[in-house]
Amino acid sequence: MDDAERVGQPTRPYQLHPATAGLFADGAPRCAAAGGTFTRLNPTTDMTASVAAAGRAGDADDLTLIAASRFAEWAACPGADRAAVLRRAAALIPQYADRFAASMTAETGATADWVAFNLTIAADMLRVTASMAEATPETPANVVRVPAGVCVAIAPWNAPVALGMRAIAFPLAFGNSVVFKASELCPVTHVLLGHLLHDAGLPPGVLNIITNAPEHAEEVVEALIANPAVRRVNFTGSTRVGRIVAGIGARHLKRCLLELGGKSPFIVLADADIPRAVDAATHGAYLNAGQICMATDRIIVDHRIADAFVAALVDRATLLTAGDPRLPVTRVGPLATPAIAARLSALIDDATAKGATLRAGGPARGQFMDATVVDNVSPMMRIYHEECFGPIVGIYRTGSVDEAITIANDSAYGLSSAVWGRDKAAARAVADRLDSGICHINGATVADDPTMPFGGIKDSGYGRFGGTACLDEFTELRWITTQD
Repeated sequence: MDDAERVGQPTRPYQLHPATAGLFADGAPRCAAAGGTFTRLNPTTDMTASVAAAGRAGDADDLTLIAASRFAEWAACPGADRAAVLRRAAALIPQYADRFAASMTAETGATADWVAFNLTIAADMLRVTASMAEATPETPANVVRVPAGVCVAIAPWNAPVALGMRAIAFPLAFGNSVVFKASELCPVTHVLLGHLLHDAGLPPGVLNIITNAPEHAEEVVEALIANPAVRRVNFTGSTRVGRIVAGIGARHLKRCLLELGGKSPFIVLADADIPRAVDAATHGAYLNAGQICMATDRIIVDHRIADAFVAALVDRATLLTAGDPRLPVTRVGPLATPAIAARLSALIDDATAKGATLRAGGPARGQFMDATVVDNVSPMMRIYHEECFGPIVGIYRTGSVDEAITIANDSAYGLSSAVWGRDKAAARAVADRLDSGICHINGATVADDPTMPFGGIKDSGYGRFGGTACLDEFTELRWITTQD
């Protein structure tokens, strides 16, 4: 242990001056047409983390025009050439690691563990999409797959490198050009993705990135989706905003891939391995302060082992105190915004007022919230129905497998889930009855594999990233005949 750790001082200092980002247009930084900028505050220090160009609708149109003008050339590139760019980008990630770490920590409060997770997933994403670019899809005779055109990509702040790269790499692999709308909460981090891919040899203009102030988000999204050159939209974010994106897409007949919110159930059967299940629940509930769409939100545990399981989970949770993400020992960083902190505190207050028991953690201290366990959750509480998206997990004690499945499915969401039990056949039978796009038996709800179809059902969205499932999301099928 070095001196900084001994006295509890950060070992990764913030930059003395805020990082800056312009629009990324035609392979180079550019000011917004109106010349405006906006600031993002550091969630740990409340000081300015970054200053970025405040793009508007006109900028969105300009970047889309650039992407449209470069589409034909990129679409005509052999798959092996596109794959080479993506593989070079994966190889460059270690050289960008310090820059990503600095911007993620300053803009989103990411801990070292979360930065490493993002970089690993992004590199995997690039290697998998490279293999997809080289593959020749199987189609019937006289049927061909072709790139769709200009794709709008919109990714959130919470996993900015992993989800940002996912939004970009899949459409690029299949020969599309991309306009990427960066999150207002991590503009510098998202623009770095453009510089990385440009350094890897992506031709200028194939990827363009717009940053915008929060108050201009609606006009920018509307302009991007409405542009006649745009043929596909992929959006990862909240269900509330996903409905808006889907509505705009419907008005303009633009196909959308939507990966939205979640309230992932984690079912613990009576024969579960409790220590291993507690490890997985802790990982899924508190990684990135629970600010993950797949986060373990609900632990549904058989009453026969509930006391032992909850006691072990509480022991783990009480060790996870929220703190400065620059400290290597910190596992739970700050919440991204004051609004998130206020909403989570209100969920806890509502639950305890209606009979729930607070077993660990509690309401936020400013933008910091310790790992929290709320026991004896019931349907009369807001936390039963609303997505937490923070370091809170609710405990639901059940008397039967059927009751556990009923509670798990009693949600508007259906993204990820997990089932724990030593009898794998019995656990699989439970998994088969769950309303979710993803289920992990004896695993955490938080997991990613770019070769697998990733997405949800119900209010968690529609469409799939990953694997061959995304071929249909980013290409068009054409039927071509020749008459004698």
